[in-house]
Amino acid sequence: MRLESIMHRSAFTDCYAVDKEEIVICIRTGKDVTGVNIIHDDPYMAGISAGHPWSGQVSPMELDKELKYCFIWSIKLKPRYKREQYYFEIFAGTEKIYRMEDDFYSEQELNTSGRMKQYFKFPWLNPSDVFAPPSWAEQTIWYQIMPDRFCRGDYREKSVALKPWNRKGTITHRDFFGGDLKGIMDKLPYLRDLGITGIYLTPVFKSTSNHKYNTTDYTQIDPDFGDENDMKNLIKQAHDSGIKIMLDAVFNHCGNEFFPWQDVLEKGKSSRYYDWFFINKLPLGDNNRKTKDGRYYTFAFEAYMPKLNTNHPEVVKYFTDICRYWVKEWSIDGIRFDVGNEIAHSFLKRLRYELKQLNPEIFLLGEIWHDSIQWLLGDEYDSVMNYPFVESLNNFWIDKEMNAKDFMYGINRCYSLYPEQVNRVLFNFLDSHDVGRAYSRCGSLDVFFQQLTVLMTVPGSPCLYYGTELAMPGGNDPDNRRCMPWKEIAAGQYDDIIEAVQKLITLRKNYPQMRSSKIIWKHDTDNLRLVHYQKLEEDCGNVMEVFLNASLEDIRVEQKGDILFARNYKNGCLEQNGSLILQRKQSI
Repeated sequence: MRLESIMHRSAFTDCYAVDKEEIVICIRTGKDVTGVNIIHDDPYMAGISAGHPWSGQVSPMELDKELKYCFIWSIKLKPRYKREQYYFEIFAGTEKIYRMEDDFYSEQELNTSGRMKQYFKFPWLNPSDVFAPPSWAEQTIWYQIMPDRFCRGDYREKSVALKPWNRKGTITHRDFFGGDLKGIMDKLPYLRDLGITGIYLTPVFKSTSNHKYNTTDYTQIDPDFGDENDMKNLIKQAHDSGIKIMLDAVFNHCGNEFFPWQDVLEKGKSSRYYDWFFINKLPLGDNNRKTKDGRYYTFAFEAYMPKLNTNHPEVVKYFTDICRYWVKEWSIDGIRFDVGNEIAHSFLKRLRYELKQLNPEIFLLGEIWHDSIQWLLGDEYDSVMNYPFVESLNNFWIDKEMNAKDFMYGINRCYSLYPEQVNRVLFNFLDSHDVGRAYSRCGSLDVFFQQLTVLMTVPGSPCLYYGTELAMPGGNDPDNRRCMPWKEIAAGQYDDIIEAVQKLITLRKNYPQMRSSKIIWKHDTDNLRLVHYQKLEEDCGNVMEVFLNASLEDIRVEQKGDILFARNYKNGCLEQNGSLILQRKQSI
């Protein structure tokens, strides 16, 4: 048995409370392991004296996920007295070993008289320690909007020169097109009809750029977008339409025209705001020269985006008060934190406490592109943008040498990183303002719909970047920030695509299997690039079958059940790049 592959800690994703009654326990093993039992019970069942031997009850663990080099076994337990003591019995064929907290034990060592045993423990299930993200987020279909590029509703003069809407040709970082909050309000019926129930707005506060990630004033809506009344009206109209609103908080850095930075530029070390930033040496230099010389810290060496010191008490209070205002006065439903992995943990912990006091259901989302477990322990973010999911999805269709098992490994890894309740609200997407458009990466509409099918049939909270519902093309930033083509939409040019997207969204809303965490992977054909998985309702019931033909040949797929969604499926044949979702009654 490969003992070095067996890993467990009674913490993080290995042992946690999933709700006020149950805990989840997981253990990783090598693929040579054929079975795992957990021996568990209350630690005081035999009394409090060390002289009284403790023995627990034996429960088999389920093979929950298969990764490329290991298995993850899991079990859900309901501690009778809110605490649990346990160890593992592990099998590899006829070989058996026991895993305690301190070491591996043979059966003889385990039963040696007088030997002290170091068991794993879940000490106590405190309700206040249970990580409970807002339940509504699991049901939400998000839609990300960059206001300057979505829709122009206010045709009064803007402060910047505008390019013609939806013009042909190259888009630059300096282009402005005039989209605003009024335009978003005008398109709320369109979003509602599409099936959207949550809008994520990229920054809306005063800034010198079109993207607004270099904030000048965190207390003022950018005048080219509207004003505070426009924001309040947008939120009210959205709420009346059953749509949540999430704002983008840029607290890792500010713009070079933010008043504290201007004060530092004027007064140097004598500025009361000097310690609001990470300044290493003077002079600070100009805004056009990168900061790789280390004179002060910035976002990605961009001199016009000085990095804020979110460890500083005054900075913490300033931005906490800003967020409190958004929640209390505007009734926003969520906040997305830009560069969320560089903000001080201490700030996020305090901010979460303050905001959850105002609204326990506020949704706090971190922009993090990697394993984010340290921010998802229940006292900082509720969720993160699931970039590992985007990357796993993209790589399978790019790398034709990968097979369906490789696809499974990638998706399973994404859902092995966090607790079950986080997985249910992971912010999943195909594209964003920071990566190339999904349609352009896919190369064809059929592959695009295969990826969209995955997005809508895995756990999490799916998001469409504006225009994704049109299969809008676009390369990397800034080409992925084109204007929404409203004239073409009105002319019916995208009707077929929109209708297919609407159908998948409707399935997501109406069929609980689409959202279920229960995924059973099938590898029952000789074709190595046929992705096939089942989605089960949490409490049994119906089975949903998902088939994606990513191979270079047509494949026979027997229709067992009702067709819920299909592309390139004819007479029992799933053609190249075809997608198929079936539903059937689960056999008893």
